[in-house]
Amino acid sequence: MPAPNRVTPTGEIVAIDQRGLFFGNRGRLHERPREIARPWQVRRWITCVLAYKGWVAPKWDPGRYTALFFWDEAVALAAGHRPCALCRRADYRAWGEAWAAVTGRRDGADDMDLRLHADRLAGRAQRRHRRPWADLPAGTFVALGTASGDENGGTPAVVLADRCLPWSPGGYGTAVDRPARGDALVLTPAVTVDVLAAGYAPVIHPARRAP
Repeated sequence: MPAPNRVTPTGEIVAIDQRGLFFGNRGRLHERPREIARPWQVRRWITCVLAYKGWVAPKWDPGRYTALFFWDEAVALAAGHRPCALCRRADYRAWGEAWAAVTGRRDGADDMDLRLHADRLAGRAQRRHRRPWADLPAGTFVALGTASGDENGGTPAVVLADRCLPWSPGGYGTAVDRPARGDALVLTPAVTVDVLAAGYAPVIHPARRAP
């Protein structure tokens, strides 16, 4: 039976078979093994490689952070995470360069995490926003099939150059055309979308990716 430590593009922590390419954490979320007690503990939501210099993540260890798993980096970014400065140093630097291009400041991790926390949450729910389809960089997650005024529904999908790939617990599904006009309901935090537009390229899972 899968553990409840998989993260969806909407930021929820669920029990599904999907494990994926990355893991990360939001602090210590469990009080007992295989039981999530809170959705986050700290503002530092990071995304890490599965193994680093022979070290692997703790699994439900008492008093340690809770390891969370993401299908790919685009999912992690949509959920509000950023690259780890230790195990993904090169990616963290690339993220910082794009961040500086967007904000005009070379913020440290604490300042970036403060801004991300404001952009990813509305209370305890995911903060969503609308943005023109034409302005969305590849790697952004949107909610497909939402009517005007509906800010909560829709199918999560990652945006590519000319198509969108719907996400589900089974991975990415059949590609659909990317709309050329109108506004999209965006799941990825606003500042992260700006960072993607400034040149940061997230890893998108190759499985079932449309040609």
